[in-house]
Amino acid sequence: MAPLTAVLAGAGQRGYHAYGRWALDHPALLRFVAVVEPDLARRARFAAAHDIDGELAVASFGELADGVADCCFIAAPDQAHHGLAVAALDDGYHLFLEKPIAATVEDCVDLAVRASEVDVVTEVGHVLRSTPFFRAIRDLVQSGRLGDIITVEHRENVAAWHMAHSFVRGNWAVASAATPMIVQKCCHDFDILRWILDDDTARLASFGSLYHFHPERAPAGATERCIDCPVEDCPFDARRVYLNMGNTGWPIHVITDDLSRSGRLAALADGPYGRCVYTAESDVVDHQVVAMELASGTTVALAMHGHSPREERTMRYDGSVATLRGRFGAVQTIEVLDHATGEIDEISIASRGGHGGGDDGAIRGFLAAVRGDAEPSNTIEDSLEPHLYAFASEEARLSGQSIEINRYREELSPEK
Repeated sequence: MAPLTAVLAGAGQRGYHAYGRWALDHPALLRFVAVVEPDLARRARFAAAHDIDGELAVASFGELADGVADCCFIAAPDQAHHGLAVAALDDGYHLFLEKPIAATVEDCVDLAVRASEVDVVTEVGHVLRSTPFFRAIRDLVQSGRLGDIITVEHRENVAAWHMAHSFVRGNWAVASAATPMIVQKCCHDFDILRWILDDDTARLASFGSLYHFHPERAPAGATERCIDCPVEDCPFDARRVYLNMGNTGWPIHVITDDLSRSGRLAALADGPYGRCVYTAESDVVDHQVVAMELASGTTVALAMHGHSPREERTMRYDGSVATLRGRFGAVQTIEVLDHATGEIDEISIASRGGHGGGDDGAIRGFLAAVRGDAEPSNTIEDSLEPHLYAFASEEARLSGQSIEINRYREELSPEK
């Protein structure tokens, strides 16, 4: 069986280090034969790693001949998703699209409509569905072991250093140039909640703000750049993260391709990742909560924040029979507490690889669907609904009004 061939659109961090690396590790299953990347250095790096002919290493999709591969992986910045996905669908490629679907809710709807009109496999990179951890939770909930689900608390606890890297100094720090944090970070969470509970959201409300990252909150003596800052106990000190010479993976390779100490120091001295978080001029939220009422009457509280000591999701499902508590991070545990007996069943989850094993599972699932050996687990049309919840949450936060999802969906209908 020959490997499936693919075009990669977007050869940055995710494209090169996740999808590209997976293909190199599994040459019998996937081979990248073309790359679309406007940055010359990234394009050349990916082409060299995958032995791609110069004519198939291009800056834009329009330069690529039709039908050079079986499928296309899109891992470009959020704002480029819509245009690249339209081009890939028009050319008849099976499509694996990194989340979010697109940078605006209107473009998400447009892509869902376009995808429904073509006979190709589409998959959105909601990799949490493919993790052993969340599959175990779904099995427990769907089995009825917890009884009827009354209420759910789900927390996306973003580590302080990750918040600083991505949402204060990095690509999603300015609202006008990025998708809202609740969309970029939590379209995963809305999807996983809907998948586990098998229930749609009827209405929601949301609250949040940029609370901490303001100049007036800077420690006394803080300087404009961490590299020469005398403050020693700042949890957002860039030196602590990027000068850890034991780490040569993410997020280090985001700030520079020169992983030597001198290369890292140069990036902190001149680039965005060395700025003081209090004067970096970020304007996105650092905490947000969403209250949801589902169609069944179940209530869900989703909390997202960027001030956690650990990078992990935590959750609690309270049913009429039992309560489930989960922790998904460096440690993955599930416990089920029986209301009648008080007994606690502890379940440990073993997984390896990116996103708790989700990257590997999602790629394998997509390739199986393209071969016709499995059904797609999350098409663009399927993924539209949790994206609607994410964008509606931001609208609810900004307006101070709760949103009826049916009405919100109808207002976005292409027929209106």
